[in-house]
Amino acid sequence: MKVIICGAGQVGWQIARFLSGERNDVTVVDNNPELVRRATDTLDVQGITGFASYPDVLTSAGARDADMIIAATFSDEVNMVICQIAHSIFEIPRKIARLRAQSYLTAIYSDLYRRDHLPIDVVISPEREVAEAALQRLSAPAAFDTEEFLDGKAQLLGIVLDPDCPVLSTPLRQLTDLFSTLHVMVVGIRRQGTLFVPEPGDQLFEGDQVYLFCKDADVARTLEVFGKTVGKLERVVIVGGGNVGLAVARQLEKRENRVRVKMIERDRKRAERAADALERTIVLNGDGLNVELLREANIEKADAVLCITDDDKTNLLSGVRAKSEGCPVAISLVNDPTLVPLLGPLDIDAYINPRATTVSSILRHVRHGRVRTVYSIGDAEAEVIEAQVLSTSPLAGQLVRDVDFPEGVLLAGILKDGKVIRPKGSTRIDETSVIVMFALSKDVPEVERLLQVSIDFF
Repeated sequence: MKVIICGAGQVGWQIARFLSGERNDVTVVDNNPELVRRATDTLDVQGITGFASYPDVLTSAGARDADMIIAATFSDEVNMVICQIAHSIFEIPRKIARLRAQSYLTAIYSDLYRRDHLPIDVVISPEREVAEAALQRLSAPAAFDTEEFLDGKAQLLGIVLDPDCPVLSTPLRQLTDLFSTLHVMVVGIRRQGTLFVPEPGDQLFEGDQVYLFCKDADVARTLEVFGKTVGKLERVVIVGGGNVGLAVARQLEKRENRVRVKMIERDRKRAERAADALERTIVLNGDGLNVELLREANIEKADAVLCITDDDKTNLLSGVRAKSEGCPVAISLVNDPTLVPLLGPLDIDAYINPRATTVSSILRHVRHGRVRTVYSIGDAEAEVIEAQVLSTSPLAGQLVRDVDFPEGVLLAGILKDGKVIRPKGSTRIDETSVIVMFALSKDVPEVERLLQVSIDFF
């Protein structure tokens, strides 16, 4: 597949990294020569320096025979123009644009993106994706990573094993026997910085970062089995009143089980806008690092603090300050991956990576076959892929034990007839079933072979 990626920033670079690693023909376009050079020096991609909205630049990038264009520059308007030119001049079949401004995303204007208006096939909103990720983290505060699969019937949970975890030193095959009615599977373990897919005889140790795949109905019990306290979410403090903070507060206000939300925003105009837009949320104007302001927000009574300003260091330090004042759970938004190793020493419970959420959203629409969801793990270390099994797939009609899965791939769950099934060796993978696989990055191309089908522009 020939793909043009416009914008060589963090998101563009990550997408190029994924796609070039799977032997796609990738060309990166950016007007910053240093970013283009970084991409061509570190990845197996071609690079073009220039403005991606210029037809001659797209011609040089090979737009006339491209299968897909991904517009991920820093300008919404440039991304729109890129898609329009890609459609009108080059007839590129698939066009994806990243749009940030909320005005472009309002539902009443959705008709704007028809092929006879602005021909954008897929609109990705980083801020909406981050807000969804924040709400996911709040749904399971004991987990540092969460994501829904199989129409919300299953979840991926990332947890750190504490010294008092009841299942330490227990072989994984025994866990299945001990908790036979619990639909949960350990799909990945990160130990001493290395992520791997476990074998049935592997044991769990203190400090392991474990990725669990379980039924949504079993989340609370699963967390208890792995030594995590599960409590109700009744009070939340949000540090940061931008678009992400607003979106999260609005969703929390809509919940049937009422959640009391207090928001702290440093910029006065933004705080006033948030106060006008929200109904029940109390908005405080000031610095989230200010102890007196945190106390005014009753941080010691909050169940969690969500730090989602546009500054990573503020988010980390606000979380640290909130926990020092008695808040049990701190969740911080972190853009810079080099800061992630500090989360443990700083006692930050979970983090949100905007880049990873945006990359996951875009990959969802790029993958081969009838892929429904792709979720990126860590710093592009692995993916969790949800896909429908088609008749052309080598998986169709096979028993799980007869499928030659690569060492770095684990079948986590199957949706058959509306029910989530924990796969066993005797489980049959039927055509039209929906499966979820955990795959280390090096084995993703083999997963795509198992899902074998021509590019499907659905």
